[in-house]
This record gives sequence, C-alpha cells and structure tokens, in this order.
Amino acid sequence: MAITDIPEYAHLSPSDVEALGAELDAIRAEIEADRGERDVRYIRNTIRLHRGLEAIGRAMIFGSSKRPIWWAGAGTLGVAKIIENMELGHNIMHGQWDWMNDPEVHSTTWEWDNTDPSAHWKHTHNYIHHKYTNVLGMDDDVGYGLLRVTRDQRWRPFYLGNLVYNTLLAALFEYGVAAQHLELGKKRKTPEAKAQFKRDLADVGHKVGRQVLKDYVIQPTVVSAATGHKVGYGKAWGKAATATLMANVIRNFWTNAVIFCGHFPDGAEKFTKQDVDSETQAEWYLRQMLGSANFRSGPVLAFMSGNLSYQIEHHIFPDLPSNRLAEISVRVQALCEKYDLPYTTGSFPVQYAKSWRTIAKLSLPNKYLKATSDDAPETASERRFTTGLPEGEHLHLTVDPRSGRRRGLRSAIKALRGRKRVHGMRTEPYADERRAA
Repeated sequence: MAITDIPEYAHLSPSDVEALGAELDAIRAEIEADRGERDVRYIRNTIRLHRGLEAIGRAMIFGSSKRPIWWAGAGTLGVAKIIENMELGHNIMHGQWDWMNDPEVHSTTWEWDNTDPSAHWKHTHNYIHHKYTNVLGMDDDVGYGLLRVTRDQRWRPFYLGNLVYNTLLAALFEYGVAAQHLELGKKRKTPEAKAQFKRDLADVGHKVGRQVLKDYVIQPTVVSAATGHKVGYGKAWGKAATATLMANVIRNFWTNAVIFCGHFPDGAEKFTKQDVDSETQAEWYLRQMLGSANFRSGPVLAFMSGNLSYQIEHHIFPDLPSNRLAEISVRVQALCEKYDLPYTTGSFPVQYAKSWRTIAKLSLPNKYLKATSDDAPETASERRFTTGLPEGEHLHLTVDPRSGRRRGLRSAIKALRGRKRVHGMRTEPYADERRAA
C-alpha cells in the first residue's frame, strides 16, 4: 500500500539517485543561465493575448441575446480565463518570472481571475502540494479530501458518490480550490487556530465577492443598460450573466481535466510519510518523477494547458519558465532512458479517461476490485516485485546479466507484466531473470 522505499521501488542504488539528481541540477543551472529576452517576449505576448481575448469575449456578450454570439462570447471569454489561470496565474505565482524583477509578473503581486486568494493558493499548492507531492496524509491534492483515488484510502460508503463528486468538482473547480485551504473538515481546538480560520474564511469571502461582483453584477448590468431597450432589460441581464457563467464553467472543466491528467492516471505513484522530511534534493526529484504524469501535446494544447502537459518537468522544476518545459522534457526523457525509469505519458483523452476510470472503480470496496493493493494501476509499492519470493529475499538487479545494460524500474515493470501475461500469476515475477543471473 503506497511506496515506502522510493529508491528500492525505482530499482536505483543511493549512488544512482544522487547521480540522477546531479544531472537534473545541471539542467536547472543551464536553463537559469539562459533565461533572457525570448522568455520576456513570451510572457509579455501571453499577457497581451489574454487581455485581447478577454476584451473581445466581454464585448461579444453585449450581443448575447443572439444565440451564436452568446456562444462565441462565452467561449472566447472562457479561453481567456483558461489562459489567465493556467499559463499566467499558475506559473507566475510559482515564481517562474520573478527573475525579471517586474512587479507586474512577480509571484508576490499577481492576483488571478479565480475565487481562491493567491496567498492561499501559494501555500496549499506551491508549498504543500509541491513539497509533499502524493504523500498520503500530507498532500491534500490526493483526492482533495473528497475523492478516493488510491486503495490506500480506506473505503467508506461516502465514496459510492465518487463520480458525482468529481462531476460537481469539475463544474465548480474554482470554488473547490478556494475551499481547499480552509480545510473545512478539520477541528480547530486552540483560540489561535480558530482566529486564523476566521481570517482565512474572510479572505475567501472577499475574493468570491469580488469575482461575483465583476462577472455577475457589473458585466450584466452594463450589458443590460446598453442593450436592454432593444430586447428587454431583464433578458439582456440574464443572457450576459449566463454567458459569463458558461465561460467560468468552461474554464473549470478544462482546469480540472488538465490537473487530473497530471496526477491521477496509471503510473502516478503514491508515497508514505516515511523519510520524506529527511530526503535529499535528488530523492525529492525522483519522487516528483514517479508521482507525476504527462500527456502528449503540440504547441496549442501545451499552451492551453499552461504547459502542464509537461507535468513531470513542472514538478521537477516548478519555478522554471513554462515555455522552457518542452525542451527540458527531451532531456528528462533521455535521463529516464539512461536510468531505465518510466516516463509516464499518453494522449490527453487516454490520460483523462484513466483518471475517471480510477475514480469510478475506487468508489467500490476493495473486495470488488481486481489486482492487489500493492500492484494495481493506481496503487503500487515496492512489494509488487517481491511477491512470491522467499521471506527476506529482495531481487535487485541493476545490470542485465545478458546485455550488460542497466536494469531499472521500467524493465522491472515490463518483466512483471510479461510474467502475468504468460503465466497468469503474481508470484515469482523474476524467476527467469534470477536463473540467468
């Protein structure tokens, strides 16, 4: 149930892990040294594109009494909100552009178009999630306190609603993100904790109020005043309000899909608390690589996902500019090849479908599920490789005895799957390799 020994699961020795970390450090240093004018142009052009699309979308909403224009306005505004949240807000607040020393794109000053206050998000996401990625009991993004996404979460009847909860979460994702920092189910026993909760709740209420005022009061009122004499003031107000609502729903569903593709498909592993606080930088890198997943993308899809189609690279280097992740991914894939590590990726529809499949099947008790709690698509541990071996024996081949090539996690998983297909069993996963050795 979840990985307790990350190097053992990865089939890497301590020296392998440190060598991997050193190579990743070198990539970071090269990208940092190369940041410059082309990166500045990228972020400036992205801001201009977002502002232009937002202005066009909101202008179209003035004609929203006509259905085609209603859809065009809602869609254009939705795209603008996606760009602002994904490629601008998320990445700027990670500090990816702090090196420019420009207050407009600095992590300390950006307030995004979302109901979650930026200060709250930076704590729950930048600090908690990225430091403790997929660590059970520490990373609230593992199910968001609502969904069962790993067999490590004990089943309760509540989880029968997994599919319903995720549908609602997708539609209202910005509100789910805003509620995350509040930890609504947590008991606060001290006066200090209760006072802090009140301050946090007031911050969220203020931000929600600002968003509602902008999207559902000011915009519809201006549209109604300008066009109401033609179609009726109430109708004009309602059409403008619903168009803006649709834009927010479009943004919410898209954001949910992108984030889930990076964290819940098969191969995005989960970890225990053991040794996490004492892990080295190299061990942290390795955990990020094992706990994240990518999806394949061209330039447009990568841009619209905030370059989170490169979630693995983003988790390794969360504060490097997002426009550099594509080139970084080539080098990360080469390292995965060198150290025989899996590079978890797939098409966008497939990765998202795998996330929904996990959410659907884990709504049921374990007794109705196939595979084991140590060797399932969504839940694995180092014990998947020792099942059937004599007690106390651990198979750890780092070099293929026949080819002389490094043997790591990727080869181990491939061999394990091969044994299952041929023998239909879960025991002695490495019998042939042990005899060869």
